[in-house]
Amino acid sequence: MSTMNPRVENIALSLKKKPSSPSSLFGLLMTGLSGLCLTLTIIPLFALLGFVSYKGFSRIFENFPTIFTQLPPPPGLSGGGLANSILGTLIVVSLATLIAVPIGVLAAVYLSEFSGDSKLANGIRFATNVLAGVPSIISGVFAFGLFVAPLVKDGRGLLGYSAVAGAIAIAVLMLPTIIRTTDDALDIVPQDVRWAALGVGAYNFQTVLKIVLPAALPSILTGVTLAVARAAGETASLIFTVLFSNFWPRSIFEPIATLSVLVFNFAVVPFAPQQELAWAGALILVFLVLMTSIAARLITRKS
Repeated sequence: MSTMNPRVENIALSLKKKPSSPSSLFGLLMTGLSGLCLTLTIIPLFALLGFVSYKGFSRIFENFPTIFTQLPPPPGLSGGGLANSILGTLIVVSLATLIAVPIGVLAAVYLSEFSGDSKLANGIRFATNVLAGVPSIISGVFAFGLFVAPLVKDGRGLLGYSAVAGAIAIAVLMLPTIIRTTDDALDIVPQDVRWAALGVGAYNFQTVLKIVLPAALPSILTGVTLAVARAAGETASLIFTVLFSNFWPRSIFEPIATLSVLVFNFAVVPFAPQQELAWAGALILVFLVLMTSIAARLITRKS
């Protein structure tokens, strides 16, 4: 004999839906539609990764390990490697990260912790959203006109075609991602944590530096990783500011080779060896982005 309250039992029975009821059919339909959309999202991703891996791995295995130690061959000749482009990409992305991360994090700290809900803060947030939608080529033209194009009487630019000019261009593209993710990460930290720190006598900057920022560090690192991934694959800005070089990097104030520009240059030439190097460069670029994401995940997990 059931011990359930009759009123509760009636409510439970009324909530049960027949398999053929309109609400159940609608739920099944929406579940199937969601699964279809998920499949349509995953298929292009794995198709892209699979095709790039198929085309790139053959070139890497054929010339391993020289592809990581030698310079690109002259047009039409086989052999050689991508060592200067890999090194150049690491240099430019590292410089851009050193520029963008401190500025972006400090700007987000001001917006979240010290500006309140002022009109200035709202204006900065709006400008950041606008900057996030600016095409990358605009950033390249901006850096070209300011740091590369002749600006003084002797015909020399402030920096000329160089790794520094390219780093500034892609740092501009990294800033919106870092600012928005850091701002959101700081807002997620409970306000009670700040009040507790202030209650024991901590100053505002001590609370932010020792309490709030460490608590938001995983989300901040995720935003930095997204920004670095965009910087690593950037091409248009680097064409305007870095150009390309077939030689080893000698200085950050000279033209330098990068993987993205190498893929762009070698993919359009009519020589098969250079086209194969372009596929290998694309695969290495994807691998660098993947390793950056994995490293950020491991760091945040330990945190």
